[in-house]
Amino acid sequence: MRRLLSRPDALHCDHETFADTWPQLIRSGLYRPFGYYSLLPLAADGRIFGGCEFLRRDNRPWSEKEFQRLHTFAQIVAVVTEQIQNRVSNNVDYDLLCHERDNFRILVAITNAVLSRLDIDELVSEVAKEIHRYFRIDAISVVLRSDRKGKLNIYSTHYLDASHPVHDQSEVDEAGTLTERVFKSKEMLLLNLHEHDTLAPYEKMLFEMWGNKIQTLCLLPLMSGNTLLGVLKLAQCDEQVFTTTNLKLLRQIAERVSIAIDNALAYREIQRLKERLVDENLALTEQLNNVESEFGEIIGRSEAMNNVLKQVEMVAQSDSTVLILGETGTGKELIARAIHNLSGRNGRRMVKMNCAAMPAGLLESDLFGHERGAFTGASAQRIGRFELADKSSLFLDEVGDMPLELQPKLLRVLQEQEFERLGSNKLIQTDVRLIAATNRDLKQMVIDREFRSDLYYRLNVFPIHLPPLRERPDDIPLLVKAFTFKIARRMGRNIDSIPAETLRTLTRMEWPGNVRELENVIERAVLLTRGNVLQLSCRSGISWKPRGRRRSCLRKVRMNIS
Repeated sequence: MRRLLSRPDALHCDHETFADTWPQLIRSGLYRPFGYYSLLPLAADGRIFGGCEFLRRDNRPWSEKEFQRLHTFAQIVAVVTEQIQNRVSNNVDYDLLCHERDNFRILVAITNAVLSRLDIDELVSEVAKEIHRYFRIDAISVVLRSDRKGKLNIYSTHYLDASHPVHDQSEVDEAGTLTERVFKSKEMLLLNLHEHDTLAPYEKMLFEMWGNKIQTLCLLPLMSGNTLLGVLKLAQCDEQVFTTTNLKLLRQIAERVSIAIDNALAYREIQRLKERLVDENLALTEQLNNVESEFGEIIGRSEAMNNVLKQVEMVAQSDSTVLILGETGTGKELIARAIHNLSGRNGRRMVKMNCAAMPAGLLESDLFGHERGAFTGASAQRIGRFELADKSSLFLDEVGDMPLELQPKLLRVLQEQEFERLGSNKLIQTDVRLIAATNRDLKQMVIDREFRSDLYYRLNVFPIHLPPLRERPDDIPLLVKAFTFKIARRMGRNIDSIPAETLRTLTRMEWPGNVRELENVIERAVLLTRGNVLQLSCRSGISWKPRGRRRSCLRKVRMNIS
C-alpha cells in the first residue's frame, strides 16, 4: 500500500490489471468490487505525501471532464491534508517542547534546591519535595554508607500527607539489602517487590507505612566520578511512574544529587576538622597558659615520689585506665601528663577536662558533643572531648564530681569504645586512653550511693596514690627553689638566694593546700622581696602552725591521758 500511494504519477487501470499487479490488496478486503481504478498523487512543494484513490463500478475510463474534476478534488484534498499534517506536526513539536521545558524546570529546581544545601537532612528533604511535586512519587530516600562498618544511614521522606511529609533517619545493616546490590554493581535497579518476597523484610517500613502488597522500587546510584557515594531510592505502588522517559530524567536528577551529596559530605568533613582544630587550639592555648602556673617537670627526690614515678613508668606504655588519687594541689594533672608523654600516644596532645568546673547541664555536651538543634542554643554541631581525644589520652580531673546520671554513659564509652552525640543516634567509634583523677574517697561514695560501683571498678584498674606535700618534706626545698627562680624570672626580679632558715620554716609547715599552696606563698614572697634574697614575712600568707608544734601538742595530750 505504501509503495502504491507513494507513486509520483497518476495511475489508471481496470480491475483485472489492478488485481494482477497488486493481488495482496485485493485479498486484504480493503476494496469493494470495482470496474475501474484511478490514483492521483497528493503533493505539496514537490513532496509526495500520499494519494487519492477513485473507484468506478463499471470498467470504462474517465472522460476528460470527469478527470478534470477528479484532479481538482485531489488538489483540494492535498491542500487540506497538508494543513492537517502541519497542525499535527506542530502539536507534536509543541508537546515535545513543553515536555522538554518541564524537564528543564525540574532539573533547574533540583539544582537550585540541592546545591545550596550543605546539611544532609535538609538536602534530602528538598530533593524529596521536588521529586514528589513533579513525579508524584511518595517515598524518597537517600542511602549513604555509615562510618560504622557494614551499616547504612537512610534519610527518608514519606508523603502520606502531601502537606505534612514524614522525615526519618535510621541506621540499618547493609548485608542482604537491595542497596548492597547497587553498591556492588553501580547500576540502576528497577523491580517490583511483593510483601512476601525474601527481600521484603529489608523494606519493612515501606510496607508498614503504605499498606500496599506490591511496591515498585527504583534505586539509582549516586556517583562522583568512579566513586559511589550512595543510592537514591524511590518507591511507588504505581509502576507506571517509572517509564523510559521518566527514568532518563531521574538519572539526570541523580547526577545533580550526587554533586550535592559530595559537597555536603566534603563540607561535613571540613567542619569536623575545623572544629577539631579550633578545639585543639583552645586546648593548646589553655595548656600553654597553664604552663606558668604549673611546674614544668616533676620535682621530687623523696621515697614517696620515687614510688609514684615508678608506677607512672610501669603503666605508661599500656592503655589501661589510670586513677590518680590525691588531695587538692598535689599535682595530679602533672602526673597524668607524664603518663601520656611516656605512652605510645604522645604523638597527639592530651585532652583534659575538669568535671567540677563544668555545669552539670553542659557536661554531657562537652564530653560527647552534640548535633545542631539538639537543645536550645545548639546552633551548630560540636565535637566532644572523647571524639577530640581519639588515638590520644583524655584526662578527667575531679571525676568524683561527675553527676550520677551521666556515669552510665561514661562507663559505656570505657567498655565499648563508642558513644553518641547529643541529638544523634549515630554511634561514633573512638580509641581513647582514660586517665582520671579525684581528691574524693570514691570507695566511700560508692557505699553512700553517690558514685556507681561498676564505674568505680572500671576506673580503679591502676590506682596511683599521690602523697600530700606534708608526707614528703624532703621535696619542699627543691620546690621552693624551683618556684622562686621561675616566678622571679617571670616578674623580672633578680632573686638568687634563699636563706636556710626560710627553707627550714617552709619545710616544717603542714601545707593543707599542698604544692599549689606552696607556689602561691612563694609568689607572694617574691612580690614582697626587696633585693636579691627571698624574704618570707607574715604577709607571705603563712597563717598555720608548723608540724613541730602540732606534734608537741599531741605529745602533751598523750601525757595528760597517761
